Amino acid sequence: MKLSLAIVALALAVPTAGFAQDSIAVVSNEGYPNTFSSGSANISPFTQKSKRFNDWAISFGAGVPLMQSADLTSIKNGNGKNLFGYSAYVSVDKAITHAFGINLQYDRGETRQGYFNTKDPAVNGQEGARTQYDAISVLGDINFSNLLRRVDNKSTFRWALHGYAGVGTLAYRAYLKDAAGQRLMTEVKPFKFDSFFGQAGAGLKFKVNRRIDLETRLMYVVTTDDQFDGGGAQYSTINKREDQVSDNFFNATVGLSLKLGKHESHLMWHDPLQEIYYKLDVLADKNQDIEVCKKGDTDNDGVCDDWDRQLDTPAGARVDGAGVALDADLDGVIDLYDKCVTVPGPVENDGCPLTPTTPTGPVVETERTMEGIEFDLNSDRILPSNTPILNNAVSYINSSNGAYTVIGATDTRASDAYNQKLSERRANSVKNYLIKNGVDSSKINAVGRGEKDLKYPECDPATKCPEWKNRANRRVYFEAK
Repeated sequence: MKLSLAIVALALAVPTAGFAQDSIAVVSNEGYPNTFSSGSANISPFTQKSKRFNDWAISFGAGVPLMQSADLTSIKNGNGKNLFGYSAYVSVDKAITHAFGINLQYDRGETRQGYFNTKDPAVNGQEGARTQYDAISVLGDINFSNLLRRVDNKSTFRWALHGYAGVGTLAYRAYLKDAAGQRLMTEVKPFKFDSFFGQAGAGLKFKVNRRIDLETRLMYVVTTDDQFDGGGAQYSTINKREDQVSDNFFNATVGLSLKLGKHESHLMWHDPLQEIYYKLDVLADKNQDIEVCKKGDTDNDGVCDDWDRQLDTPAGARVDGAGVALDADLDGVIDLYDKCVTVPGPVENDGCPLTPTTPTGPVVETERTMEGIEFDLNSDRILPSNTPILNNAVSYINSSNGAYTVIGATDTRASDAYNQKLSERRANSVKNYLIKNGVDSSKINAVGRGEKDLKYPECDPATKCPEWKNRANRRVYFEAK
């Protein structure tokens, strides 16, 4: 009977302990986020690999059981004198949260009750008894220290109060000794209807280190059986001494818990409030000195010189995020000086188109340059931010009588041959866009000049230029034929 219970307990413990090792890696799942998630992309399914704490442990210990409520007891001045038995337990513990867990526990021991030890000679008119028992139970484990902790004491806590309660199956052999000798009075097999029992109690844990906890427990076991103390049949002379129908006993033990897993901390020793308070303290003590505009703002256009691409912007001119004065109609006259902001016109006419009343002779347009059509590194894809500029170019070219050349350029990175081909792809990409949006193909052609036409010539292959200059060199612009 004892062997069968031990085998059952071991069979249940081994597969659960096998899952005790976990890691800190976060699993990515292409199915997240989904209909059932919060919608955040910063989530992952809850698996063994997504844990931050160890949550498995194996506990074992030994102690003394004392019959307290029975017809034969282990306590003096009851139905017996002070007699001490022995007990031992082993359990596999799983932490569900920082305040609650479930334990699968196997108990084995012997209670001794009555007026003398069954190993001693019998006393006329008195009885002595002992009960050998084996039990398997499932216990709920409440960590009251974590559950009730509300204030961080700024120190590492090592003590924790736990509460236990659960049910299981109890098998035992009860022996009685009197003047007639010693004999087996009752035997109960495991997993029978009358073998169920319950136990509850408390334990005080001390954290020795990250792997080991020391614990003392006091459990109260309710056997639900009036024959557990060895008094014999339910209505025997001994069992008529007390009215209760359950022989109950205390079990005081001292044991160790071995925490499993590769993490630094176990979940049952984790206090979420302590972690929050620590992070708040770190943030409160951390002074973030942010220095804006180390080089100042020379032209006072609101864009720091650190990333200003036009350091001599005229006072009062509106600028883009790079500090370049705005020219809405791309006619070469910035909006500050342009009297016709939305209609392109020559510089000599303050940015307004020429009219028959303008007292000037015929205007021969020899060159028109439109800047600002830039590309990402190693790319000929037109950026969405450049489509307004190209759309203006469509309107301008369609309203003009001249023809234009679309010129592609690159920065100085990569070889000359590669940059030449890349510049041609950029020019053709813009040309195709213009034709697609209504420009007559006979009015434009595309050429590539590679790295031979730099906006910032100082950016040669031997010079490390800032990225904004390299980006300015990666461009496409227009020239009138």
